[in-house]
Amino acid sequence: ADVCPNMTTKRRNGGRSKHGRGHVKFVRCDNCNCTPPKDKAIKRFIVRNLVEAAAQRDVTEASVYSEYQIPKMYRKMYYCVSCAIHARIVRVRAKKDRKIREPPRRGRGGAQRGGAAARA
Repeated sequence: ADVCPNMTTKRRNGGRSKHGRGHVKFVRCDNCNCTPPKDKAIKRFIVRNLVEAAAQRDVTEASVYSEYQIPKMYRKMYYCVSCAIHARIVRVRAKKDRKIREPPRRGRGGAQRGGAAARA
């Protein structure tokens, strides 16, 4: 059934995680509103405070409750591949680096975000 059996493939999963499923529902990209398949879309779970850091102390001081937990916003973001690359959510990797399957190490701020370690 293969037209050209010795064609090279860029990724062993074809850029998707569909393995064995015939069809996958589509999701909307949160940036450009295009419709990538759910298994191909780049997914990020964002947890953010509803109150920004500047007003956080004012809210806790004005609160009647001593141990008031400030609410958080939980949102699952879906991006198409082109928007994720453009917004630097994922990076283009070299051919040998594409084989590395474990996620990159997560840092807290630091050099990659332009923190104090980057300026020193």
